[in-house]
Amino acid sequence: MARIIDGEKMNLIGENVKKYRKNHKLSQQELSNRLELLGVYICRGSVSRIEDGSRTVTDIELLALSKVLNVEIKDLYNKESTEF
Repeated sequence: MARIIDGEKMNLIGENVKKYRKNHKLSQQELSNRLELLGVYICRGSVSRIEDGSRTVTDIELLALSKVLNVEIKDLYNKESTEF
């Protein structure tokens, strides 16, 4: 069975996570700490891998990221990222 994720790009939201994190003037560690307050454990290194597209993101993590970054889930996606 073919996979949509080819191993090169593991998520579609990483670039926007980085953009919104920087807009909020948060470091990767600060984002990690705020996610932990919601009970979602993503270490600083994993935040980095999400942002560079080398780590997948679960639905629970996606929801928590949108809450911490104060954006709607749809805002974490962009036109370019939805092309495979």
